Amino acid sequence: MEPRTRIALIGLGNDFRRDDGVGWAVLDVIRERAEERPLPPEVDLSTCNGEPTRLVGLWHDADLAVVVESEHGHPGEPGKITRLDLDAEWLAQPMDASDHRVRLDGPVLNEAIELSRILGRLPRHLVVYAVQGADSSVGSGLSSTVTAMVEPVAAQVEAEIVRHRGAADRAPSWVARRRPGGVTMAACPRLR
Repeated sequence: MEPRTRIALIGLGNDFRRDDGVGWAVLDVIRERAEERPLPPEVDLSTCNGEPTRLVGLWHDADLAVVVESEHGHPGEPGKITRLDLDAEWLAQPMDASDHRVRLDGPVLNEAIELSRILGRLPRHLVVYAVQGADSSVGSGLSSTVTAMVEPVAAQVEAEIVRHRGAADRAPSWVARRRPGGVTMAACPRLR
C-alpha cells in the first residue's frame, strides 16, 4: 500500500487584528472537532502570522495545502467566502506585479507562491478560503459577521480533506497528482 501524502491546513493572519484572525479561529474549530473525530495522520494544522517564508515551509511537499485567510475588499461584503483553487500547472507559472490571472488579497500569498516556485517548494495543489472581514483594527475577537462564518468554513475545509483523500484513493498516484490546468475561483454560498 502506498503511503498517504501530507495535507497542510494553514490559518493565515493575525489574531490580534480582529477579523484578520479568522484563519486561526477556523483551525481552532477543526482542532476541537478532531478531539471527537480525529483527523487523518497525514493532516498537519499550523498557523502563520503572514511571513511568506514560514508559509513556504508549512506547505512544502504537501500534496494539498488549504489556507484560510481574511480578505478586505473595498467596498466590502463582510462575511463573503471566496474559494480559490490553484493546481500544480497554475502554480508553476511565474508571476509578476502585472499578473492579473488571479488577485490574491495582500502580498503574502503571492510572495509565498512565487518564492516557493523559485525554490521548488510548491504544494501540488493549493486551495485558499478567503473570508471578507469587517474589522481589521488592533484588538482580539472577530466581528459577529465573521464569527458566523467560522463554522461553515471549517466544514468546507474538512470537506476538502475528504474530497482529496477520496480522489487519491480512487486513482493511481500519478493521476491524483495531475490536475487539469488552471484556476478555479468561486464565491461560496453564504450560510446563515
